[in-house]
Amino acid sequence: MPTTGKQLFTTLDADGTLTVAIEDVTFPDPTGNQVLVKMEAAPINPSDLAILAGAADLENASYSHGKFVAKVPEPFNTGSKARHGLKLPAGNEGAGTVVAAGEGDAAKALVGQRVACVPGNAYSQYCLVDASACLPLGDHSAEDGASAFVNPMTALGFVENAKMDGQSAILHTVGASNLGQMLTRICKEDGIGLVNIVRKENQADLLAGLGATHVVNSSGDDFPNQLRAAIEDTGAFYGFDPVGGGKAVDTAFRAMEQVAVSRMTEYSRYGSNQPKRMFIYGRLDTGPTILTPSYGFGWTLSGWLLFPFLQSAGRETVGRMRKRVLDSLTTTFASHYKTRVNLDEMLTKEAVTDYRAMKTGEKYLVTPWS
Repeated sequence: MPTTGKQLFTTLDADGTLTVAIEDVTFPDPTGNQVLVKMEAAPINPSDLAILAGAADLENASYSHGKFVAKVPEPFNTGSKARHGLKLPAGNEGAGTVVAAGEGDAAKALVGQRVACVPGNAYSQYCLVDASACLPLGDHSAEDGASAFVNPMTALGFVENAKMDGQSAILHTVGASNLGQMLTRICKEDGIGLVNIVRKENQADLLAGLGATHVVNSSGDDFPNQLRAAIEDTGAFYGFDPVGGGKAVDTAFRAMEQVAVSRMTEYSRYGSNQPKRMFIYGRLDTGPTILTPSYGFGWTLSGWLLFPFLQSAGRETVGRMRKRVLDSLTTTFASHYKTRVNLDEMLTKEAVTDYRAMKTGEKYLVTPWS
C-alpha cells in the first residue's frame, strides 16, 4: 500500500526563478532490493547547497510557509542551464528506520532496523533506497548516523588517496570544519602528517585539543612563516581545499614551493621539481580560483569528488572504509550540529541565510517529523 508524506523539491526556471518547496508525495511500495526508510535525521552539507540554494539572492527572496522563491543572478543561472525546468529532490544523506521492503532477501533483512543511507532525497519523511546503499546502525541513534557517509567517507577518502599516491602527509585548508576534525582524528590514528589551516584562534585550540600538532592560523601576522614551517616539518606537498574560489590553493602552492626551493642544492630558473598537488573538493567560495603560478612547474590542481573516488577505490576498500566509520561513529567520525529544524523550518529566511553561509562548526540537522 503506497505511503504518503512530505518531501522537499527545488526547481530552477529558465528566467532564473528558484522555487524550493515542501510538497505532499505518495511513495510507491518498495520492490526488488528496495527498502522504504522513514527518515528521522538528515544533515545540510555544503554538497547539498548547490541544488538547494546555490547563488540565489536569499536576502530578497519571497518566503512563505514551507516555501521560498528567489532569483539566481547571472552568470550562475546560465551556468545551470542543464537543470532549467527540472523538479529535483535534495538531501544527499540521512538516517531512519526501514518500515517496508521489496522481495529481495537483503532488503527484507533490514526491516525494522535503523540505517544510514544515501538516497539523494533525504529531505523527506520517507525515502526509497536500494538495500546496498544502507548501513545498519545497530544501537546508534538516527542523529549519530545521519552524517555517517559524506563527511566520514570523504575524510577517509583523502587519507586513502594519499596512501595510494605514496604520500605521508596532507595539507587541509579548512581544518576546523566537521570534516576537518574527522581528518585530524584519522591522521592521528594512521600516523599521517597533517597541516591544518584555520581562521581563528579558538579553532586552533579546538584542533589542538583533538591532538593536532600542526595548526596554522591564517589570520595571524606570522601565517606565511608558520605555514612554511609546518610543511617543512611534515612534508605536506599534497592537499585538499573545499573553498575553491580565491587564493587558498595559491597560498598553499606558494608555501610548498618555498619549502621545496629551500631544499635545493642548485639554482634553477624553473623553480623546484618537487611534485605539489592540490585537490578542490568544494565551492564554499563560488568566485574564480586565483592562481599566480610562481611555484615551479611541478604542480597539479584537480577536482576531487567522493563518488568517483569510491568507484575507483574498489569494493574491498569501500567495505573497509564503511566498517571503520560504523565502528567509530561516535568517536572518530562524530558530527556536531548547531541547530535542528523540520522540513518547513529549514525554508525560513532565518534558517536558509544562516546555513547557506556555511560557517565552520555551524551545521544544521533536518528532522522531518519534528
